[in-house]
Amino acid sequence: MSRARLLLLCPGQGGQHPAMFDLARTSPAASALLDRLPLPPAGSAAISHPPTFIDAPAPIGSLPPPAAANAMLSHPSTPTAARAPGTDADDIYANRRAQPLIVAATLAMWEAIRHFTPPPALLAGYSIGELAAYGVAGALTPENAVTLATRRAQLMDDSLALHPGQALVSIGGLTLQAAAALAASHDYAISIETGEDSCITGGPAASAHALEQAVTAAGGRANRLPVEVASHTHYMESAVAPFAEALRQTNFGPMTAPVLAGINGASVGNKTQAVDLLSRQLAEKIHWLTCMDAAAEAGISYALELGPGNALTRMLQNRHPHINSRSVADFRTLDGIGKWLNRAAED
Repeated sequence: MSRARLLLLCPGQGGQHPAMFDLARTSPAASALLDRLPLPPAGSAAISHPPTFIDAPAPIGSLPPPAAANAMLSHPSTPTAARAPGTDADDIYANRRAQPLIVAATLAMWEAIRHFTPPPALLAGYSIGELAAYGVAGALTPENAVTLATRRAQLMDDSLALHPGQALVSIGGLTLQAAAALAASHDYAISIETGEDSCITGGPAASAHALEQAVTAAGGRANRLPVEVASHTHYMESAVAPFAEALRQTNFGPMTAPVLAGINGASVGNKTQAVDLLSRQLAEKIHWLTCMDAAAEAGISYALELGPGNALTRMLQNRHPHINSRSVADFRTLDGIGKWLNRAAED
């Protein structure tokens, strides 16, 4: 009997694109699921920025230039019927559209492959992906997960009324301790720890340029992200209690596998824990390094990222190269995913 242990990874924002539903829609069951999910109407929010990589950042300096981003978003090869509603250049990266779209994409892919995927030993989600992970684990119906994602995004955007002018700045090339000290001196706080020497920080937009200059003077690299919400920092505190209430009012089913909590790497297996940790996550730093280490300590031998994108796969490969890690974004067919899963389970 194989002792292989599977980790399913649920991504955050950054990897979405107009064709992100195409592979899932080759499954009739997943296509039917997408058609009934309560996604916000197109045009409910709009931005003019290229991809933000707020939740699943590429290495600093590797964000696509606006021309490349616009070309990707307007690529004509994806049939309109295969796209999620509103997945266009005007609003696919807007917070209130992006969060429910990411959850929908992840759960649609799970619907497409779950009948041939070995039972996962563990699940982990990055920022909004943590909410999607509870859907994959069976605690939330897809409809409830998408509804909660929409509510989460709204509450985060509403924080701007209390703290107008927010921003995110990514920092690389400095220790986390040094980055945290520089951030704090400019009223910023670490939002997500993405590596031993890389993180994302959130704070007032008025101080962003000064922080970038201070990081550069200290020998690091800094890049202001085109994001107007300081996710996972104290600037989101007003969203915590109402999101906790929304979670409490939502039915939770039995979980098929535990979910790692982003803020501390704890293994979560019930609603009480989930309500506490998912709501606190809005205003507390995400320790993604801790989550990856917890997966390795749990004996995970292979991991599949449910997409869109492959940022979590890259980070896990860099952190724990002994874990055989792939993303559904690496495959052209569902059959290809199934064959890889079979091989990985036998290794």
